[in-house]
Amino acid sequence: SSGLVSVAMLLHSLRLAAAPVALATTALLTDKSHGAACDARKDITGRNSKFAVVLGAQWGDEGKGKLVDILAQEAEICVRFNGGANAGHTLVVDGKKYAFHLLPCGMINKGCVNFIGNGVVCHIPTMMNELEQLKDFDPFALSRLFISSRAHVLLDSHQAIDGMLEAEKNSKAIGTTKRGIGPCYASKANRNGLRFADLLNPESLRIKVADLAKFQREHYGVEVDEKAEYQRYMEFGQLLRANIVDGVSFIHGEINASKKVLAEGANAALLDIDFGTYPYVTSSSTTIGGVCTGLGVSPKSIDCVIGVVKAYTTRVGSGPFPTELEDHNGKALRDAGHEYGTTTGRPRRCGWLDIPLLRYSHRLNGYDSINMTKLDVLTGMPEIKIATHYKIGARVLPDGYMPASLEQFDRVEPVYLTLPGWTEDISKCTSFEELPNNAKRYVLTVQQLVGVPISWIGVGPDRASMFLMPGYQN
Repeated sequence: SSGLVSVAMLLHSLRLAAAPVALATTALLTDKSHGAACDARKDITGRNSKFAVVLGAQWGDEGKGKLVDILAQEAEICVRFNGGANAGHTLVVDGKKYAFHLLPCGMINKGCVNFIGNGVVCHIPTMMNELEQLKDFDPFALSRLFISSRAHVLLDSHQAIDGMLEAEKNSKAIGTTKRGIGPCYASKANRNGLRFADLLNPESLRIKVADLAKFQREHYGVEVDEKAEYQRYMEFGQLLRANIVDGVSFIHGEINASKKVLAEGANAALLDIDFGTYPYVTSSSTTIGGVCTGLGVSPKSIDCVIGVVKAYTTRVGSGPFPTELEDHNGKALRDAGHEYGTTTGRPRRCGWLDIPLLRYSHRLNGYDSINMTKLDVLTGMPEIKIATHYKIGARVLPDGYMPASLEQFDRVEPVYLTLPGWTEDISKCTSFEELPNNAKRYVLTVQQLVGVPISWIGVGPDRASMFLMPGYQN
């Protein structure tokens, strides 16, 4: 009743760290009391789900693209529901790299239809550049892409405003990508934004371009060539006429036809505009609710939610980070993990895995399972710490609680559990059984502490470096 972290749970975790790994494996894969077991009839890997969702569970850059890439090979429709070109991942197909910031990962599966939902803010030139990358791989890639008529169009002027606003904040800068995401969502909230539906109506487009240009000029001092902008987007409308659809009808048509849907989230839970570490967040709903509002689907449509968790913690830009390491360990993680942003190239801040953050993230999203990525990066560390809970002074914060204010976050102190590391190279491992005992112990301890089964493990940068945990291969 006091809300304190269970002492019994922590003692159990400590005993687990010293227990024989074979016994721990059996216990953790079957122990329902800690939420680490699941209904055997339910697919928690996303492979056989009718509507699977892959979400970042931390502050982004967890490596979501790799799992999405794997699942997209069998998906019939791959969708984006939030964010814009502030997301980023690189896929390798037949030895060639493709950098996607807007396009769904299903574009690299020629049999997959792709959909950009109404919750996305779309910079059309960026989207067209990404399609241009695919012309040798699939000359007809555009025919597999559909865009909700309710999705908002992100203009170059939004990017100019984003850079200007970030520069004005100086030391209090959020650390945005300056891709115009926030200002475009602001236009949406101000109800003077452009939607893809407007591109199909030349007269409406002319009026709205002029109105938005006037607003941006008066409020931000940004000059827009209205005539050139109108002409540019009228031409985009003509080019994309067959690709702009009523999103609600489209996605429900696919669901009703029993098509296999895969939704990929941009950014991550702790960057959510409502539930993240505000104001150091993105401008969209990155959690499971954003799937429903960003596509126009019911929660009942979704049958599998997978949270992607890096084996340690990183974040880009400013903001709270209780487990951040500013010593040689942090540098070692950054170097071994090549922790530099896909979209910005900025070095990422690195720290130990944060269980209170993951419990909160699970509370928001209700993960069916977790994909742990980059376990190989921890190789060579003599000891590895896991933050089991937060405290402020002598008071331990309740499970699943996350401070809402920066002032409270400044006072948070993580309490750690220390586990032994391993030195063996695990980058070639293709099963859980091949991992060294201490790596197994780390995985199972995390599973126990979070209370969610781990279904996938990533031990390297390639698609082949991902394997399923015991019991989930079939």
